[in-house]
Amino acid sequence: MSPVSAPTRQVALLRGINVGRSQRVPMARLRELLTSLGYTDVVTHLQSGNAVFTADEPPASTADAIERGLRRVLEVNARVIVRTHAELTAAAGADPLAAVATDPARHLLGFLSDTPDPGRVESTVELGGDAGAGPDQVRIIGRHLYLWCPRGVLESVFASVDWDRRLGVATTMRNWNTVTRLVELTGEQVGQRPPWQRRSGGGAAAGC
Repeated sequence: MSPVSAPTRQVALLRGINVGRSQRVPMARLRELLTSLGYTDVVTHLQSGNAVFTADEPPASTADAIERGLRRVLEVNARVIVRTHAELTAAAGADPLAAVATDPARHLLGFLSDTPDPGRVESTVELGGDAGAGPDQVRIIGRHLYLWCPRGVLESVFASVDWDRRLGVATTMRNWNTVTRLVELTGEQVGQRPPWQRRSGGGAAAGC
């Protein structure tokens, strides 16, 4: 990917924090950490590790810096995946399950650290049915995984899937409520709104 040549709004997605008593990262401390790394306009969303900020470095560099900062300052070893506003908006707009996913709380977007091997993608897609046939659906486009679990994730065929092992890349999930809100937050400095909101005028609710 080409380096970022000008400041851009980015979102850092931390994986596996604030679950139970381990890997605790207060959002105030996370904001302080990102500010200390030189990032500006830092905003966090929910407690699951979503931090929006402005940086003039490419996502791979900011992800690495945040991971190192978490280990050094907070003694937390967490994987971090970063997307720019443009990347996040493109991923959400490319949703192949939009026609069947009717509940944003049960519709998830998985962020992958890299593009998985085609063979792994094919075997993963076979876990779900054809779009429209359901009930559980999975699709992968580039570095993003799309899930539709109409009965909820815990009642779906994906409940016990180890996505990292299956795809061979690091994965972190957010539901569509959270994705929509993160698009809004990363776009605030850009002055853009996601295309599906320009059509529907829908808002976001709390999510994971």
